[in-house]
Amino acid sequence: MSQTRQDWLQKHAITHIECLIPDLNGLPRGKLVPVSHYPNNGLLRFPQVSLLQTLMGDPQQQLVPECDPDMVLQPDDRSLALKPGNGRNIAQLIHDCHYEDGRMVPFAPRSVLQHVLQQYRQAGLHPQVAPEIEFYLLNSDGLQTETTGPAYSLDHAQRHEGFFAQLEQHCHLQGIATDTLLHEVGNGQYELNLQHGDALALADQVFLLKRTLRTLASEHGMKACFMAKPFSGQAGSAMHIHQSLLDESGRNVFSRDDGDEHPRFRHYIAGLQQHLPSAMALMAPNPNSYRRLAANTAAPINVEWGYDNRSCGLRVPASPPRARRVENRLPGIDCNPYLALATTLACGLLGLQAEQPATPPLQGSAYDKQAALPQDLAVALDMLDSNQPLQQVLGSEFVGQFIAIKRLELADFQQQITAWERNYLLEQA
Repeated sequence: MSQTRQDWLQKHAITHIECLIPDLNGLPRGKLVPVSHYPNNGLLRFPQVSLLQTLMGDPQQQLVPECDPDMVLQPDDRSLALKPGNGRNIAQLIHDCHYEDGRMVPFAPRSVLQHVLQQYRQAGLHPQVAPEIEFYLLNSDGLQTETTGPAYSLDHAQRHEGFFAQLEQHCHLQGIATDTLLHEVGNGQYELNLQHGDALALADQVFLLKRTLRTLASEHGMKACFMAKPFSGQAGSAMHIHQSLLDESGRNVFSRDDGDEHPRFRHYIAGLQQHLPSAMALMAPNPNSYRRLAANTAAPINVEWGYDNRSCGLRVPASPPRARRVENRLPGIDCNPYLALATTLACGLLGLQAEQPATPPLQGSAYDKQAALPQDLAVALDMLDSNQPLQQVLGSEFVGQFIAIKRLELADFQQQITAWERNYLLEQA
């Protein structure tokens, strides 16, 4: 065990370490280990198949070698933090997944993002991102906590003042750099913004934040809901991603020295425009995700881009040159944050490499333009399967495993009978 980690554990009188890894759906897997049994080198063993579980909870043994092997978990000490609110001295520590020979497991979500970031480092670039997290607070029975909720109301947010005050404390303990909180358009819907920073660190923060919100909401007799479209007639929930690139000296490469746009800015946007439609399965990973993507609902239907234009899938916020960035408004909050960040950065990287022009910025409403996104998960998976350049940047083995898991989930979904079918076909079909 590293001396720095050991000193921190002793300082906080830690008795157990919660060893965490995110699976393909962004859900936490791992085990609780007594400090006395945590190995000195920090390397633990855990089944590879733990990464390859469907939302229904069944590990897919056919996707790993027949011997059902372990992988080696390697701690990232930058994520070491107290686990908040449990009344015990437990630490939580996110781990990377490796094979026995030291190679990172390519279908581990953290590996995918790091693989993309390594390609940026080779180009002398460092992505900076800032996710916006939208979610609903529901009653314990899954119903909305509000029957009416004026959009952007401060008074409605104050109804949960105790909850959000405690959430702020929990975030501070875990190094989650929260910024702005606001009541969103939906009844009981909120948005929490994170401060911009390193993409891997921000993916970790979103991963921990969603887990914290679920746990804390339960303690307050509520549920935190991260469905993309939980209620018909109500706003869907997104994870918008603001992104910029820094060079080795820390300058924003999207801006020239005189403050004007650098050509790389539009090359990056062109990459998003070209590849995001076929990458939607990674940002809208569930059948429900596609119910959110509808015209005139503050959600995108295409990859038009414009300045301060929220009807577009790609929005360029007003900002000084040093903060020039593009906001990807396509991902739903139900996405895996590691994969959504890896995907949008991969698409931008392909644009930088191709140096193709973006379309002209849109002045009016993007809802007047043709829809350009897949309408359901089946089409999205087929489109992802056919995009070889994107698979090369993300890793083809990962993409194959992801598609296999999502097709299994989709097959299960298609066996379910919906309320619409019963309401309108039971007696009329």
